[in-house]
This record gives sequence, C-alpha cells and structure tokens, in this order.
Amino acid sequence: MNRLTRADCHDPTGARFGLPTYPWRLAPEGLATRRQLRAAGLRPGGQDPVAQVLRPRRRGREPLTAYLYRIDAALPVRAMTPAKWAALAAALAARRTCPQCRTVRPYCIPTSLGMCPSCHDQPAALAA
Repeated sequence: MNRLTRADCHDPTGARFGLPTYPWRLAPEGLATRRQLRAAGLRPGGQDPVAQVLRPRRRGREPLTAYLYRIDAALPVRAMTPAKWAALAAALAARRTCPQCRTVRPYCIPTSLGMCPSCHDQPAALAA
C-alpha cells in the first residue's frame, strides 16, 4: 500500500480526491469542520462539504479525514424545545436507574456491570 505523505494531501483543485484537499490544520479561511461549526453555535444546514482535510497516519492505516463546510452558508443551531429537554432528562434518568433495585443513582450505571455496584457486590443469596 502506498503511504500518503503530507505533500500528497495538498490538492486544492480536487483532481486526486474529488474534493479540494488540504493537509491537516492548513485549511483556508472561511471553511470549518462540523465540530468547529458547532463550537461557534452553527450547523452545516444541509450544505454539502466543499473541501476536506487529510491527516496521514503511519503503519499503512487509512488517513484521518474531516469534511469542511462554508462558514458563511452555515445556519444557527436549532434551539432545544421543552419536549427535547424533557426527552433528554428522561434518557439521562434511565441511564442512572439501576434495573435491579430501581434506585436512581447520582451517576450513570456502568454498562459493564448492568446494575449499580451495590447490587453487583451483593451475594446472589441475599439478592433473592
């Protein structure tokens, strides 16, 4: 497998990868990743990616890819409605409720145990 170098990641015309491609951290001004848009209170708003950044990786692994969107075409993040807040609160409460003792804990129940540590540490005879 051919190793991708940092120089290979520079394709501003899009001839090689189909999208204009830039090396990691060298994207032009006015473009941002989804995470960068979200940190600025924006979302892509249905627009397709206009470019990408590639980060080569060692040992023959696939390069990391992040799509870039135009900041000027991005839309504000939609506000949470009361129904969405209620659904989020219910989902988080379900993650904190032990299925064994039905106690709502101040932490999320570990999925590795499937129950709260108190129930997990009880001997089987006492739990019945």
